[in-house]
Amino acid sequence: MVELLTIDEAQRLILERVRPLGPEPVPLEEAGGRILAGTAAAAVDLPPFPSSAMDGFALRSEDTPGRLTVVARIAAGSPAPRELGAGEAMAIATGGVVPEGADAVIPFEYVVENENGIEVSDRVAPGASVRPRGGDIRAGDPVVETGTRLGPTQLGALAAAGVPDVVCAARPRAAVVTTGTELRSPGEPLGPGEVYEANGLILVAQLASAGALPERLAAVADDEDAHREALSRGLEADLLVTSGGVSVGPHDLVRRIEAELGVEEVFWRVAVKPGKPVAFGVRGSTLVFGLPGNPVSSLVGFELFVRPAVLALQGGSDPLPRFQPGRLAAAVKRNPARDELVRARTRAGEEGSIELEPLPGQESHMIARAAGADALVLVPRGDGELEGGSPVRYLRLD
Repeated sequence: MVELLTIDEAQRLILERVRPLGPEPVPLEEAGGRILAGTAAAAVDLPPFPSSAMDGFALRSEDTPGRLTVVARIAAGSPAPRELGAGEAMAIATGGVVPEGADAVIPFEYVVENENGIEVSDRVAPGASVRPRGGDIRAGDPVVETGTRLGPTQLGALAAAGVPDVVCAARPRAAVVTTGTELRSPGEPLGPGEVYEANGLILVAQLASAGALPERLAAVADDEDAHREALSRGLEADLLVTSGGVSVGPHDLVRRIEAELGVEEVFWRVAVKPGKPVAFGVRGSTLVFGLPGNPVSSLVGFELFVRPAVLALQGGSDPLPRFQPGRLAAAVKRNPARDELVRARTRAGEEGSIELEPLPGQESHMIARAAGADALVLVPRGDGELEGGSPVRYLRLD
């Protein structure tokens, strides 16, 4: 009996065969979710001038404590009218340009205003409430490193640093093929033995969330010619993901037809539940994934094996799933031969910890039960059970 691959071994074999796609320029406003293919450097110092961190008065620290004459008011977006002299202060808004000669700002609430002056009762330290020029970043310094996926924080940093466009890896073109004569589209009447097709929609959503450009082909009946036509078309993409037809039944045609079309199978079957009969192969630069037909198996297989490949194609610096620490809220039976991904719901525990409540109905066809899950808990293979309160790792389902 052939020993099944571990999850880690399967992921390694996949990533060894990924060749990142080429770069392309992308306007910053269209770069959300994209992965940088080149370091993005600041166009300006940030802040580009010494600015006030508070609404208050710009002054010279050496003039405090004492009475100062207010000679001007500086609004955000306007330059200071002149250099600040000895014994003078200028009212200044948050973000306003600190005038030459001033080295500190005191908030309004710490002074007493009278006529055209202010009374400062305590000494103000040099640099107080002043944001120095380049205190955040200097022009030419890297803002975001290569391989980083651009979220709201990174986009905001790049915009503030004056970066109008970035170089990103091209988005992978991904084809999705679901197989099974029994499949019907939601809204169509069901005949005997027929079910509604859900996996294609799941996979398209997962691919898009990983940054791919998915194309969902029509569901394929259990017919060799239909399989050959759909798989041939799908193999023109950077990534082909199939659902169903990868086991050993008489209607499981995917792996055989793919082999006829020149796909080199790298592995078939992994020691994971759900999703053991997952397959992976390559044809040229095209990555080919065969996921099981049960919806939860397909969903789990994507998160463990396909998403890392999609991120790696885009040059992601850390493409593997990001498991986080948590604790089981209830006992879970272990599988002696396979690591298991258990659907669970997260809730806040003591001292900021995350508790994970396993959901009822863990069978791989129970996609409706899975709708209440927001996490996959990794339960390592072994005998017995993991007791409630046991430390575990989990993968968040966003």
